[in-house]
Amino acid sequence: MASVPPSMPSPAPFIVTAELPPDIFAWGDSLRRAHFPAERNVLSAHVTLFHSFAPSLHAELLRTLGDFAGQFAPPDGVVEGLMNLGKGTALAIRSPQMLAVRQRIAERFHGSLTPQDRHTPRLHITIQNKVSAEAARELQRELAGFSPRAFRFTGLGLHIYRVTHWEGQGTWSFRGKDHA
Repeated sequence: MASVPPSMPSPAPFIVTAELPPDIFAWGDSLRRAHFPAERNVLSAHVTLFHSFAPSLHAELLRTLGDFAGQFAPPDGVVEGLMNLGKGTALAIRSPQMLAVRQRIAERFHGSLTPQDRHTPRLHITIQNKVSAEAARELQRELAGFSPRAFRFTGLGLHIYRVTHWEGQGTWSFRGKDHA
């Protein structure tokens, strides 16, 4: 199969993430490396805002993410507990400000969102997935009781979905003064 030249739009969908500060990223990524099945762990710790934008939206995504990052101050967030994924575990994040930024992006792309992306997500960092329900409950017992960690999201990220990995397309730092 021929590869797509860099000047051509990618046929793969785009993913938008909320970028984490270094300390929260390092903590979440170390938990992910320790508890995510190694043969399936092809990504670093991340917070997904949108799972799938059409390749045709690439140029508009680049403009929109840059515009919004420049407009908004870094949204506050709190890793406030664990999220049971059934056969996995995640760090649950509360951030009304990040959800408001996400809502503004969703409004900009109204009519282009997949059914999954039309719903407001439960923000989280997946640290374990596709394990037995018992293994997930065991990890949740092991990690229970950690203290909440407050932080500020640092920016927005854009990635191309590849079957074995995500290919980074750019990050835009929050540098505005307004909250969404």
